[in-house]
Amino acid sequence: MGTAGFLARTMEYLNRKHSSPEAIWQDEEGNQHYPGDLLEPYREHVNDDMFWGLDFDTTMLRVSSMNMMLHGVNGSNIVYQDTLNKSIRENFPKQEENFFDVILANPPFKGSLDESNTNPELLSMVKTKKTELLFVAHILRSLKLGGRAAVIVPDGVLFGSSKAHQQLRKELVDNNQLEGIISLPSGVFKPYAGVSTAILLFTKGGTTDRVWFYDLQADGLSLDDKRTPLKGEGTNDLPDAIAKWKAYRQLVLDNAPAEQILEQFGDKTQKAFVVDSADIASNKYDLSINRYKEVVYEEEQYEDPKIILGKLMALENEIMADLKELEGML
Repeated sequence: MGTAGFLARTMEYLNRKHSSPEAIWQDEEGNQHYPGDLLEPYREHVNDDMFWGLDFDTTMLRVSSMNMMLHGVNGSNIVYQDTLNKSIRENFPKQEENFFDVILANPPFKGSLDESNTNPELLSMVKTKKTELLFVAHILRSLKLGGRAAVIVPDGVLFGSSKAHQQLRKELVDNNQLEGIISLPSGVFKPYAGVSTAILLFTKGGTTDRVWFYDLQADGLSLDDKRTPLKGEGTNDLPDAIAKWKAYRQLVLDNAPAEQILEQFGDKTQKAFVVDSADIASNKYDLSINRYKEVVYEEEQYEDPKIILGKLMALENEIMADLKELEGML
């Protein structure tokens, strides 16, 4: 969980959504403050049961606990545990399987584990030592049936050709609802990592009819190590991505016919589009956006080669004339 950034942001979101208008106040610098007064009936649950974060770095545990306290959550379950280690079954048997309603995660983008210490239940789902695959398997296992997840993964998870990569993607598509994939530009995690990443949005259980893709090319910051804020049109796709995702989800919740969904999201030349799960299965469950996005190429008009050659010869003659004139001056 690192510094529990996702958990803290979740609490901020809940406070914004559950503050009565008269309780919202503004400080001297003009910042709005949301006390979350409408959460009072659920305060015990929020404080003691709602938030869980696991890590095996003691510094991260201290920072995370303080972070949650500063966000008004005094009893959050910030615990010492390697989520991929087999000891989780002994230490947190309830939380290890079918427990969470929502999981938000940005797990490490690469790593390798000793198989003898890895949770055997995860290895039965995906036979691998790669942590980026094991984390997705663990998240899937930890969710309740109907539980939702948003997970940031390196692009290799989407198109890796190994048996383990394909096995995990097949599990997500065939035995769960893989709802959306947001492709992120390669610089969003600089200066810490330059790897290209994507956000997986999925619900545990059911099966996948289609997957919604979004090609996010800018997030409002420069994609170099400085990550400076940018202004102007086309510098931030995030608001559009959120709006398009909400529109798509509403169509799904309304049980809209496939024709209506394709009318809005069937054009694969746009940033947001849908792909039928059968097409994904026929491509070895490849989930990379470039596999399905269609690029429109503008036709270039060129002059006839003879005309271009004539212009080059004329230019050459001018250069030779200038050189002869220069020679005459010496």
